[in-house]
Amino acid sequence: MSWLSRLLGGKSESDLKPKRLDYLSEAMALERQGDYDAALTSYRLALRDRPNDTKILQNMAIAFTKTNRPEEAIRCYRSALELRPELSGAHYGLAFLLLKRGERGGARKHLEAFLAKPPTDEESERWIKHAEETLATMDGDADGYGDGADAGASDARE
Repeated sequence: MSWLSRLLGGKSESDLKPKRLDYLSEAMALERQGDYDAALTSYRLALRDRPNDTKILQNMAIAFTKTNRPEEAIRCYRSALELRPELSGAHYGLAFLLLKRGERGGARKHLEAFLAKPPTDEESERWIKHAEETLATMDGDADGYGDGADAGASDARE
């Protein structure tokens, strides 16, 4: 045991190095507690460490949606789709945000992309049915579509 180790009570030098926080896990925990603004701060820190992480971008989009900041949510979903165009959750969430803005053409494009390659987990049937029903009634009243924008990253949260 080195003199430094003895001085420090048996701790090695590697034990003294600061540990990097897992900002993504922290953000998700804060979001589960309903503290979306704090979660967004942690998501931003996580994104700083991993700027091309689509999971972070999709989760940020959900948090922005839940804090009534649709423009930021749209930016996050679009950034995720630039990195991975096949992300079904991003297509789904973006579709409903665009639909709320009255952008039916964009919403249709993203719903169709979602349905072309939907997620395959157990709860995905609900989102697939919602997307199909929305497409079937796109020419009707936009108010009847519901809010699916925050459900779109179900594949990101796994």
